[in-house]
Amino acid sequence: MTKVLALAGSPLPGGNTEKLLTSFLRGAEDAGGQVRRVAVVELEIEGWTPEIECPEVDSHEPRDDFDWVSQELVAADVIVVASPVYFRNVPAQLKALIDHSQCLWIRKNVDKKPLPPTSAGREGRRGVFLSVGGNDREDFLGAIHTIRSFFDVYETDYWGELLFGGMDARVDLNQEPLALQEAYDLGFRAVTEGWE
Repeated sequence: MTKVLALAGSPLPGGNTEKLLTSFLRGAEDAGGQVRRVAVVELEIEGWTPEIECPEVDSHEPRDDFDWVSQELVAADVIVVASPVYFRNVPAQLKALIDHSQCLWIRKNVDKKPLPPTSAGREGRRGVFLSVGGNDREDFLGAIHTIRSFFDVYETDYWGELLFGGMDARVDLNQEPLALQEAYDLGFRAVTEGWE
């Protein structure tokens, strides 16, 4: 079974980012995916410093929220990050999780320890970025670079994205049924399309 891990990165519950993610996950579930949603704002994760040791990815005794979330990320076949754009990047709570993943970058690139396969036995993962923002596509570029780098650490291809700008003027994404259908379809395809 394809495991889908969703990082809900918006600090605003029930907002447009959350609606987009909900549609995506409904599509993934309808395609037979095993879905888990993690609300990043509820995690206790400090900013990373070089003194923080990286957890072993197969540890059964997590020390804090980053430890168990990183294990879930490694086990996932599909990683979806849903986030608004603040000042051309992701919110601070999500950025703290991303920055903490520096220890896995060190594990892979300095210690030369590759990540284990996903729980389904796949060597790589599929990544999707869902985002809403107040302005045009150019404002998403910083966030896209951040998410691509984050996916790289977890050996995850940047497989798909849905980016919706101009959302300050469109308060409710429920008034954009085509956007929600797009998210549903992308979730369905993320689970079913092209796996060998």
